[in-house]
Amino acid sequence: MRKLIIDRSLNSPEVHFDPDNNRFEIKGESRPSNVYAFYDELIKWVDEYSVFLSGPNKKDDIVEFNLDLNYFNSSSARYILDFCKKIAALHSKRDNVKVRWHYEADDIDILEAGKEMSRMAKIPFEYVEKGFDKPEQKDN
Repeated sequence: MRKLIIDRSLNSPEVHFDPDNNRFEIKGESRPSNVYAFYDELIKWVDEYSVFLSGPNKKDDIVEFNLDLNYFNSSSARYILDFCKKIAALHSKRDNVKVRWHYEADDIDILEAGKEMSRMAKIPFEYVEKGFDKPEQKDN
């Protein structure tokens, strides 16, 4: 399974999807000029990864997607939700798929956005206050 690495830019987040090292992260600000092209690549990668996990090389390790977005615009929100729905579909087939939503302690807007994403995508998130290793709470 191929890695997907996208460097952070002024307008788009860093993406690090590395199945060999079990690292799956989106981190930074999301306001790319072509939001469809940016997130379409991520969504297609999750589709490929889902096929990979159902094949003979499947891993039983926990697959943990870390979403650490300190800002995203409304156009990005739609595609982040689509991405979360893809993860939810994967989660429905494999209970070892998790989502961790990272937020700053004083950023209630990002925390609430994560709760809304979790609700709409129908997948529980773990909420992680930055600087702490343990999740604060879970939503269903």
